[in-house]
Amino acid sequence: MTPFDLSLYLVLDPGLCAGIGMVETARATVAGGVTMVQLRDKAGGTAQMIATGRALKAALAGTGAKLIVNDDVAAAIAIGADGVHIGQGDMSVAETRARIGPEAILGLTVETPELAAAVDPVLVDYIGAGPVFATSTKPDHKQPVGFGGLVAQIAASPIPAVAIGGLKAQHVVQALAAGAAGVAVVSAICGQRDPEAAARTLANEIGAFRSRASEDGGHQR
Repeated sequence: MTPFDLSLYLVLDPGLCAGIGMVETARATVAGGVTMVQLRDKAGGTAQMIATGRALKAALAGTGAKLIVNDDVAAAIAIGADGVHIGQGDMSVAETRARIGPEAILGLTVETPELAAAVDPVLVDYIGAGPVFATSTKPDHKQPVGFGGLVAQIAASPIPAVAIGGLKAQHVVQALAAGAAGVAVVSAICGQRDPEAAARTLANEIGAFRSRASEDGGHQR
């Protein structure tokens, strides 16, 4: 399986990114510390997703950041994306894995500890845990679970989790303390005046938390 880093996971939103576009947003934010980029465009068809995705793949080439496609397995395959992220109501996990092959990254949204516990670690590589808070970028999301719910989902999951749902820089510490391997953001980066600086602020918060955790671990030994 392709190695990946969930630390700072950007979910692109075509509306919020309209100012400079999704490709330029991705290019700038990867320079600021984004480690994974998800192409999510609920209104765009497969052909549009493929065109945008190929431009994104070219923009991310050589950066180490991984490109994930939301829901559209056919588009992901055509793009040659690094992986796919699906929800509970999308194509089944087994069918998705069969279509994308063993090397591609597969992420799955969960909203409860029960769903997290039911994940098959042979097929799924990471979960999107939450939503922590309500968010206007996904109007149909489930009831927000807060950090307590996030802790429960992550504790139940057999695989790494990225926290999602209305998260900003001030929430990074709580999300990582809950056990998340990273934070997924949309509006905290997309549509910001300086997306690269916004990404760097988040990346610095993540780095500072991990430094403190490493130091604390060292003191305990």
